[in-house]
Amino acid sequence: MTALPTFPYHPDPLATGSLRPSAEPCCCCGQPRGLLYVGPMYTAQEAPGRVCPWCIADGSAARRFDAEFTDASELTGLPDDVVEEVCSRTPAFSSWQQGRWLAHCADAAAFLGPVGIEELRAHPEALEMIRSEFADPRRKEHFLQSFLEALHADGNPTAYLFRCRACGEHLAYADGT
Repeated sequence: MTALPTFPYHPDPLATGSLRPSAEPCCCCGQPRGLLYVGPMYTAQEAPGRVCPWCIADGSAARRFDAEFTDASELTGLPDDVVEEVCSRTPAFSSWQQGRWLAHCADAAAFLGPVGIEELRAHPEALEMIRSEFADPRRKEHFLQSFLEALHADGNPTAYLFRCRACGEHLAYADGT
C-alpha cells in the first residue's frame, strides 16, 4: 500500500475511524488501495461507492462528484484556501448530527477524534467549551453534569476533540441523538 497522504487538518483519519481497511476499489480512481473513506460526503449526485484517501487528498473525489466532506458554513471567516482544504481535500468524521469543524487562531483546527468524558478531563479547556455550550440557566447543574458524565467516545452522546494548529489549545463540542 502506498503511504497514506498527509492531512494537516485530520492528522490520523485511520485512528479516528474515518478511514477503514477495504479490498474494494475506490469509486473515483478505480484502484483497490486498501483503505476507503467511511465518513460523510455531501453531493447532489449519488457516488457509486466509497472513495480512497488519495482521491480526497488530491481533490479528485470532490471534483468528480462535486462534493464536500465538511459543510463550509461552519468555517465562515477563514481564508478561502483553508475552507477549500478542509471541505474538499480532508476526510471529515461521522457524528450523531451534522459534524462541525472547529476553528481557532484564524485557522481550522486539527480533528483528533471522538472522545468521552475521560479523555476530555485531560483537556480542561475543551471540557469547559462543552460545559459553556450546554450551560443554560433554566437547567439544573445536575443535568449538565449528567450529560457530561454520559459522554463516550463510541457512544451517545459523544464529544469531538480538536487542537488549534497555531497555539495548541484543545477545543471540543458534543452532540447526540
